[in-house]
Amino acid sequence: MMRSDGFRAALGLGAMILFFIVAGHANCQAPGRDRFIKVFFPGGRSVTAELAVTDDERARGLMFRDKVHPEQGMLFVFEEEDLHAFWMKNTLVSLDILWLGRDRRIIHIARNVPPCTAEPCPTYGPEIPALFVLELKAGQADILGLKPMDRLEFVLPSWVRSPFKRSQRPLRPQRFLQTGRL
Repeated sequence: MMRSDGFRAALGLGAMILFFIVAGHANCQAPGRDRFIKVFFPGGRSVTAELAVTDDERARGLMFRDKVHPEQGMLFVFEEEDLHAFWMKNTLVSLDILWLGRDRRIIHIARNVPPCTAEPCPTYGPEIPALFVLELKAGQADILGLKPMDRLEFVLPSWVRSPFKRSQRPLRPQRFLQTGRL
């Protein structure tokens, strides 16, 4: 009988520990704050993109990561359309960087951008304002056949502040690409 009581006590203690581990892990991230979304490309392929929404997240980006898999990426969500320039300081892997307009169409692609090995680090960016930037493993833009004006599809979680409410008049990237004027 003693063995049975000891076993029950150990089992109960183990269950409590497991509960607190699971509950603690669940609380590491605020409820409803998914940090990853699917981004779909023309042709049906997709990547799972980590979201970079805050200033700190956008500043850190993919720095210090020793690899990025072909099915991974990072989606930077800005509060306003602007000429968001990127650099590769402290980034250990080459990347493809895609700038997207409000309509989620690609407006610029920097392909196979190498890590910065000496300062000053060069910057990369579009000539027209972007609202989103997607970083992918280097070479993925070519593999996926991506080009300017391709539309990417993704749904931002509800907790991400919508940049569309603060937007001014819509940009017309197609017109800009044809005439050089908005």
